[in-house]
Amino acid sequence: MPLEAGLLEILACPACHAPLDDQTAADTPELICTGTDCGLAYPVRDGIPVLLVDEARRPA
Repeated sequence: MPLEAGLLEILACPACHAPLDDQTAADTPELICTGTDCGLAYPVRDGIPVLLVDEARRPA
């Protein structure tokens, strides 16, 4: 289930405060930080973004 556009516009990375980009792969929806130094991927579970740095996936 995609996030509402209005919600995506106000969300920011909790680590670096850069905007987030909605990325939906096969079964793993994520919000990806657009910051050049950060790039953390935050999971979306049941349509709710989990914006906890401890839950984020580090970039490869």
